Amino acid sequence: MKTKLISPSLLSADFGNLQRDIEMLNQSQADWFHVDVMDGRFVPNISFGFPIMKTVQQYAEKFVDVHLMIVEPEKYVEEFIKYGADLISVHYEACVHLNRTVNLIQEKGAKAGVVLNPATPVLMLEDIIADVDLVLLMSVNPGFGGQKFIENTYKKIAETKDLILSNNSTALIQIDGGVNLDNAAKLFEAGADVLVAGNAVFSSDNPLATIELLKL
Repeated sequence: MKTKLISPSLLSADFGNLQRDIEMLNQSQADWFHVDVMDGRFVPNISFGFPIMKTVQQYAEKFVDVHLMIVEPEKYVEEFIKYGADLISVHYEACVHLNRTVNLIQEKGAKAGVVLNPATPVLMLEDIIADVDLVLLMSVNPGFGGQKFIENTYKKIAETKDLILSNNSTALIQIDGGVNLDNAAKLFEAGADVLVAGNAVFSSDNPLATIELLKL
C-alpha cells in the first residue's frame, strides 16, 4: 500500500449535503474516507453510526477508514464491515482483549488498526505491532474536531517507526487531530504515512486544492 495518503474526516463534512461532500472527495486527490464513530462513553461526544455508514457505503468510491472511539468495539466490528469498512481502528484504551479484536477484524476481511491516545506510550504496542495493519496516533485528545495539534506527536512518530522496524511490521502510521497545511509536510517527513484532515479540508474555500496541497 502506497504512503503519503490523505484521509479527510467526514466528521467535518456538511451532513445536510453529505452525498455532495462524499462525491467531492471522490473527485479529489484524497485517498481514503475517514469515518469517526463516537459513543458518548469512551469520548465525551456522540457522532454517528450505521445510517451514516450506509450513506458512505452508497456513494464513496475509495477506501473507507473507520475509527471507532467506542467502548466494546468488538461488538460492532462485523456490522461496520458489512457497511463497507475497509479498515477498522480500535483504541488500545478501549479493548480489554486487543489481540482478539484485531484478529476478529482481519478474519472478517478488513484491515485492523490500533489507536493510541496522546498520553498512552508507544511501548504499549510492543506485543501487537507485528499483527496490525496501521497505528493511529491521536495528535489531539479524541472526541471533538478543531483542536490544537499536540507537538509531542513528532516524538511518538519516531518511536512508532522504530517499533515497526524492529518487529518487521508492515503497519502504516496514521495521524489524526489538528492536521493542516502548516504541519502536513513535517508529519510526512517525520515518518507518517496517512494524515487525517477534517477542518483543514471542509472549512477551506477550495477543498480540492487543499487536499492537493496536503499531499505535497
